[in-house]
Amino acid sequence: MGKPDARRPNALALKPSTPTIGARVVYWYVGREGWPAPCLRTPHRYGPLVNAPTATTPGTSGRDVETGILIMAAAMLMVPCMDAIAKTLAATVAPGQVAWARFFFQTIFLLPAVLTMRRKSARGQAAGGQAVPPRLDLHAARGGLIAVATLLFFWALKHLPMADAIAIFFVEPLILTLLSALLLGEPIGWRRLAAVAVGFGGALVIIRPSWQAFGWAAVLPLGSAFCFALYLILTRLLAKRESAAAMQFWAGLFGALVLSAALGIGAGAGIGVIEPVWPSLRDWGLMVGLGVLATVSHILVVFAFRRAPAGVLAPFQYIEIISATLLGLLVFGDFPDATTWAGVAIIIGSGLYVFHRERRIARRAAPLPDTP
Repeated sequence: MGKPDARRPNALALKPSTPTIGARVVYWYVGREGWPAPCLRTPHRYGPLVNAPTATTPGTSGRDVETGILIMAAAMLMVPCMDAIAKTLAATVAPGQVAWARFFFQTIFLLPAVLTMRRKSARGQAAGGQAVPPRLDLHAARGGLIAVATLLFFWALKHLPMADAIAIFFVEPLILTLLSALLLGEPIGWRRLAAVAVGFGGALVIIRPSWQAFGWAAVLPLGSAFCFALYLILTRLLAKRESAAAMQFWAGLFGALVLSAALGIGAGAGIGVIEPVWPSLRDWGLMVGLGVLATVSHILVVFAFRRAPAGVLAPFQYIEIISATLLGLLVFGDFPDATTWAGVAIIIGSGLYVFHRERRIARRAAPLPDTP
């Protein structure tokens, strides 16, 4: 066995010696699952991007990477179609009901796949394997967070242009960087802190004129991004023990349950954003289509991340802003002004820099091959 290279820190050296109070609490509660490994930040809103190869994963061919990029591009072109449907439905259906439909139909569509996986797991247990029971407490928390994140985002779409809402939401990877340091004890250097600050400045560039035009609705995507970042923290805690399909199913199920309870409260209290109505036949068709797109886009993203490293695919997720802009223009007649484009450029630049720094950290953390 060769001697370790002292010039390159190993994974343990990247972990802070004194975890934060938040990290201690998280580790105490989920201690038996093990400490989650650091991962690259991803702004994707419609599924947990886990178990993906990294830049150092062996066996990832050039053809696989190209396929992963094409699949990711197709998924990102598809995702804004969901937003366009949600914005169209907002004229006749409460945002909370639209979000409920997204989770309800997605859960229905994923149910056969999850049942098939359960049967395979049962056969493996009968053959001598050990079944791992799901952590329903964490799944319920994830479902509640993704439900609130989706509700806030669809609520924002009712008032904001699609491109503006998505651009503001793109600060989510930056929020995740901060939360990972606070709750998981991951180190964060001054370069990434500076990039996070610049990225939030870009969000303010977009929010300020949007606030003047739309009021409080301009900050709804920020609330959605914060909830989704927390959702990803819990996703990472579960990633070692459950598959992406199972996690998506449980998130959809609990998300639908949380929103069902919210709709019941909205019906009784007359809260407009969560007050249900009986949809027309056209609205039912759009809500089913929303569930189909949510399911298909998630599956495409999972396939993409199985074929290409997260650091390679991360920049292609910003294709979403292009398709959102085109759909906003063609369907709703909205086109971002110069100030919005400046904010978008700042946010995307900051996010890409964070990806770049974390790829470098991941490469330094990768173990060196032994030399004879």
